[in-house]
Amino acid sequence: MAAIPGRALHYVFKIGDRAKNAFFFRTILGMKVYRHEEFKEGCEAECNGPYDNRWSKTMIGYGPESSNFVFELTYNYGVKGYEMGNDFGGVTIHSTDILAKAAEHSYPVAKQGDQNVLTSPDGYKFYVVESAPAASSDPVQQVELKVTDLAASRKYWHELLKMNMVEENDESLLLSYGETQASLRLTLLKEKLDRAKAYGRIAFEIPGSAQQPLFEAVQAAGGTILKPLIQLETPGKATVSVIILADPDDHEICFVDKEGFTDLSQADPDAANQLDKYIGKDPFQEKA
Repeated sequence: MAAIPGRALHYVFKIGDRAKNAFFFRTILGMKVYRHEEFKEGCEAECNGPYDNRWSKTMIGYGPESSNFVFELTYNYGVKGYEMGNDFGGVTIHSTDILAKAAEHSYPVAKQGDQNVLTSPDGYKFYVVESAPAASSDPVQQVELKVTDLAASRKYWHELLKMNMVEENDESLLLSYGETQASLRLTLLKEKLDRAKAYGRIAFEIPGSAQQPLFEAVQAAGGTILKPLIQLETPGKATVSVIILADPDDHEICFVDKEGFTDLSQADPDAANQLDKYIGKDPFQEKA
């Protein structure tokens, strides 16, 4: 299969309290809400996990989805939290503002060696490098996942999915589809990997014409296909085509068609207000 012209889009976090997460991502990390969508039933591609209930997704980041790596916060109504595993390493962000904001609001910052670590309300770790991102690069520098076999991960992500190898050593691999994009770090875990209930999903866009060849290549290689090429509808918005895969450690990967996603992901200037409105109406939301 030829090289894949991919772009890293977002990582999916399941969250249990939208108000606490809105404060963390907006006020402490300084991100902006670009989309908020409400759904009456579960997603065919299990975007919200294996839950067939009312749920919402909130797309939040440092720039619009057309140019930046963002985070998809999925909330299942009535689910207060998710058991954390050891599959997710953390997110690395370059910022000169986050630590000051954390201090201003007395939000705890831990030290892991010489790294500053903030933990989200649901337990996801964010590593803050106190410097501005390089010109034209994303403040979200990398997402780290844990793996149990670097050779198998290299074969899958680099050779099969055609991600560029940025760094490689005995402890980890750093891969990317482009120099200015957020990178994916795969770090060797020297114990049994447990995805528990809080496991997420990383998403990339590729041209629609590349989806079927990718599907066929993964199928020929004996890779895990969680969802073959399917159409996902969002009420009042564009329909997208997606393939959902799983790597050798069962990390979920979504490849969405660039054409449909470009339409779907247009920023909504009222998104933050929509999020706040539904937090206020949520019967499961703990009142401050």
